[in-house]
Amino acid sequence: MSEVSEAIQEKCLVFGDRIIKLNDYLLKEAANAKLTYKIIKGKKVYDKTVPVYLQSVSNLCNQLLRAGTSIGANNAEACAAISKADFKSKSYIALKEARESLYWIELLHRNNYLDEKQYLSIYNDCEELVKILTHRCKKLDENNCAK
Repeated sequence: MSEVSEAIQEKCLVFGDRIIKLNDYLLKEAANAKLTYKIIKGKKVYDKTVPVYLQSVSNLCNQLLRAGTSIGANNAEACAAISKADFKSKSYIALKEARESLYWIELLHRNNYLDEKQYLSIYNDCEELVKILTHRCKKLDENNCAK
């Protein structure tokens, strides 16, 4: 693997780490925000049903978790490609997953699951990956699938 490929993969891994931590954080925050309980025989008994608000953030987080971690997986596949066409295909899939991640990050922010600081931090990291992968894909198109 070239130095450039290794650097891209490292960025993908670091972003994937951030996505996993963000997922855990958002789910924990949502679960703790509105725990409901009843006092039965002097003890707190928590409601075990999954509230609607938790279902929403859970679904959004799951989508971001899948897309955000898939960037690195597809990039790793590209770096181990068996052909130039395979390299190009996997590179484009990694780019698509990065763009999808931007969408889910934006949606989490618009629905107040991410504050402005959190949003800008993770969005900028993802946008950097999109730019890097876009550049790679454009070069592949210009070089007619050169690896």
